[in-house]
Amino acid sequence: MRRRGEQGGGARARDGDGDGAGDSARAEGKADAGRRQRHTVPSSRADEAQGKDQRWYEEALADAHPIIIYLHGNGGTRAASHRVQFLKMMGAAGFHILALDYRGYGDSSGYPTESGFTTDVLALYDWAKARSGNNSILFWGHSLGTGIATNAARKLQEERGVQVDAVVLESSYPSIREAAAHIPISKIYRQFPGFEYFILDSLALGNMFFCSDENVKVLTCPLLILHAEDDAVLPLHLAHKLFETARSTYKDKTKVKFITFPKKLGLGHDYISFNPELPALVKDFLNSQ
Repeated sequence: MRRRGEQGGGARARDGDGDGAGDSARAEGKADAGRRQRHTVPSSRADEAQGKDQRWYEEALADAHPIIIYLHGNGGTRAASHRVQFLKMMGAAGFHILALDYRGYGDSSGYPTESGFTTDVLALYDWAKARSGNNSILFWGHSLGTGIATNAARKLQEERGVQVDAVVLESSYPSIREAAAHIPISKIYRQFPGFEYFILDSLALGNMFFCSDENVKVLTCPLLILHAEDDAVLPLHLAHKLFETARSTYKDKTKVKFITFPKKLGLGHDYISFNPELPALVKDFLNSQ
């Protein structure tokens, strides 16, 4: 069986105008009462980090390395295998990664709500910003986390006048309603009367919207969208629609880029982080801003 992402090459990029994983040291902690997060330091500091306490990890955020606040998808926790792979891959590429379990997920207390997720992310952002000096901080959302990322970035910009350094959206969608209407598992139910009311409207009744398509109309930060052509959970056209919305509203088109990964790589919905090209693609985009 071929390992996911083993075939090199082939990632396809569209912008607004048209090395191995390694081992990284990690620390568990709380950035806010009841919210658990994992801090993975860059691999270059892994040996130095051995045996260090929480204070050392916090002070390490002020070194010269950029910081990713990683916002995972709906299933499982920050300890899922593909998320651990992400930590290894991006840690080896020289990033600090702060991986958050939202309220109601993993060992974080509370009940999951859309507004609560945003509050959790901004609390972690403030915590990291207070310790990281002038280091860059970006939001990286996967699946459900893409809507959380754009919500947090928009609120930061509109309510505080602060622009996050970049937003990366992996396996994204325009809104949770549109995602629910198009995921393959819902296909067999769409023909039945009441599908829209019982399934789609119930999301709104639960105050679950995650409207990235509206959020990107407001954002001005660099925006990178990543999607695999063989994503069987969120079809490629959903991410493409979100990209087109962003490209049409961003004044600076060079700040928006869409990269797709060919079906032959077998990356699907969860395994873009297994592609060894990923760190270079992300760094190239960030360096171009």
